[in-house]
Amino acid sequence: MQKQPRTVAIIQARMSSTRLPGKVLKEIAGQPMLAWVVERTRRAHTVQEVVVATTVEPGDDPVADACASRGYPCYRGSLADVLDRYYQAARHYQADVIVRITADCPLIDPVEIDHVINEFFAQEVDFAANRLPPPLGRTYPIGLDVEVCSFTALEKAWLDAAQGYEREHVMPYLYHVPGRFKVLRVDHVPDYGHLRWTVDTPADLELIQTIVNRFGGRQDFSWLDVLALFEQEPELANINAGVTQKTLTDTENQGNAS
Repeated sequence: MQKQPRTVAIIQARMSSTRLPGKVLKEIAGQPMLAWVVERTRRAHTVQEVVVATTVEPGDDPVADACASRGYPCYRGSLADVLDRYYQAARHYQADVIVRITADCPLIDPVEIDHVINEFFAQEVDFAANRLPPPLGRTYPIGLDVEVCSFTALEKAWLDAAQGYEREHVMPYLYHVPGRFKVLRVDHVPDYGHLRWTVDTPADLELIQTIVNRFGGRQDFSWLDVLALFEQEPELANINAGVTQKTLTDTENQGNAS
């Protein structure tokens, strides 16, 4: 009988973000943003374990402490080489399949995580995602970002990726050269890729806090619930309308990565 692949979600998190320092522990309805991401990811049925991957820098001790206090598995690795951080965490937690989540996505949806993972297995690809960074395109709101790859593909990227943005953004090596790997972009119709529900700036945080307050601080609402809220209150999008999204080749000197 073939062993079921072990699927591990790894959430990258650090304190030294440039546009909103310390954002991963900013409070949303009485809980740090990181807790929102971990707890919502844990609701995904297809994930066997959820791990936080932070850095060995002293400035990220608060992230490790927050994980310890809540019983979250935590791996500490390189600040700049996030690909190495992911690879080492995947090895340590014996992942066959890696799900990449970032700690600035507090509205991450467990049903969407399951959707992307199920498509990854059904289509038998090396890498699947419901978004690719500009200019490659997306049809889901920014902030529902799920990337899935096999350990074999991640190891190949870890061995061969040489560009700075490939190391910092973890998985571009898997998709930015057509034909190198079997790649699947999971899309949604209609296209909601213009909506921004991630947290890179104070305006982003204000929007998320406003959304969560509309749901009374609950954690069990879905992205479709948020979409319905935006249809009822389209002016919500004005809160962070001026924020720009990073492109594929942006690095920490130009943008922000967790």
